[in-house]
Amino acid sequence: MDLYNFKQGSLPLLVSMPHSGTHIPDAMAARMTDVARTVPDTDWHLPGLYDFLAGLDVSVISATHSRYVIDLNRAPDSRALYPGASNTELCPLQTFDMEEIYLEGRRPDETEVAERRETYWRPYHQRIDEELAAIKARHGLALLWDAHSIRSVLPRFFDGRLTDLNLGTGDGTAAAASLLDILGAVARDAGNLGYTHAVNGRFKGGYITRSHGDPANGIHAVQLELTQSTYMDETPPFGFREDLAEQVRPVLSGLIHAMLAWAELEQQG
Repeated sequence: MDLYNFKQGSLPLLVSMPHSGTHIPDAMAARMTDVARTVPDTDWHLPGLYDFLAGLDVSVISATHSRYVIDLNRAPDSRALYPGASNTELCPLQTFDMEEIYLEGRRPDETEVAERRETYWRPYHQRIDEELAAIKARHGLALLWDAHSIRSVLPRFFDGRLTDLNLGTGDGTAAAASLLDILGAVARDAGNLGYTHAVNGRFKGGYITRSHGDPANGIHAVQLELTQSTYMDETPPFGFREDLAEQVRPVLSGLIHAMLAWAELEQQG
């Protein structure tokens, strides 16, 4: 199986979906618990939710393998994204609900983690680097949109209910402030439709956003963490809800189009 799916575009935007994959190689799955094999912490249905991207000439990369194989949005040395808070590892050991991923005595050791990093993690990040470099060479700047989703209630990571639209730029280190201002305005307007939002709140952007974003050199990265309650059932079997998706999809499209419009103004300036 390919490590990721990739579609080449000509506009100055790359959309990344690092947690949308569900595949676990058989040898790994045999060492995992029953609950882990159902991959409950997947960013479910994102390619379908973002189906409007097919009509835009943007580049898209999406993972095929589960985050339980390796988490593409974690640092290669597994250092914590949020020091002092609960964090998951490069090769996660527990689900978001603190259930064991591996059978007793079957967790990966440091050698296996290093092998997975080279086999699965590095190619994804290399492709992102290559595509952003190619985009910048063509347009003078490059945009990265890192698309994620998460259950709206997860006590391990946050109290109460998460806001629906969570924009993150590593507290401003990964994208220009003017771009985030525009995206924040789109998210704020979505309040008229009943959606809540936060900017660099509980989710500030993961490793992909923070490591690939380089606004001083014309590369701007933004992560969106979207609550799954806006487009799907949050309990097994995690069904897609087109009736909900058709309401939030215009908001997502509006964010993407606002990003592209900002880039066009930057190019003209």
